Amino acid sequence: MARPSDTKQRIMQTARELFATKGVQQTSLQEIADRLGITKPALYYHFTSREDLVRSIVTPLLDDGEQFLDRMEARADVAPRELVEGFFDFHHRHRKDMLLLLTEMTTLAELGLIDIVLAWRARLTRLVFGPGATLEQEARAVLAFGGMQDCTMQFPDAPVDELKAATVTAACAALGLT
Repeated sequence: MARPSDTKQRIMQTARELFATKGVQQTSLQEIADRLGITKPALYYHFTSREDLVRSIVTPLLDDGEQFLDRMEARADVAPRELVEGFFDFHHRHRKDMLLLLTEMTTLAELGLIDIVLAWRARLTRLVFGPGATLEQEARAVLAFGGMQDCTMQFPDAPVDELKAATVTAACAALGLT
């Protein structure tokens, strides 16, 4: 995959900042262009719409999540704790973009991202409990993996090693892996 140009990177960074403060739906492409000191047609050269811009911001996150799950599914010997730790690392690495997405549920739905997140949780559940997970096991997985995601955003200033240890321990307990 080609690396985005400096201008494209600057647009994406400015969009992230404005989306975080104003929200995706309340931020116009004109505001982003004005902040950067470029014309709106110059912005349209790189992104055809706000949705295209949002998608470009979340695509690396989605690609990284898919690659992580693909690697775990390809292994026959993945230990549940290793899976939990890896999923924490993924969420911590992408916590700013995750926070942006979670504050914009409408945007998540419009881009079809809710379905992706739910599918990831189902895949994670199968990795931990196998294909015949009970409803209780599925509920434990939702609590564990969803709660882990929340912890990476709820405690942004916590030392990462301490946060990881606390979060992984709690997730493993929720999964019944203590």
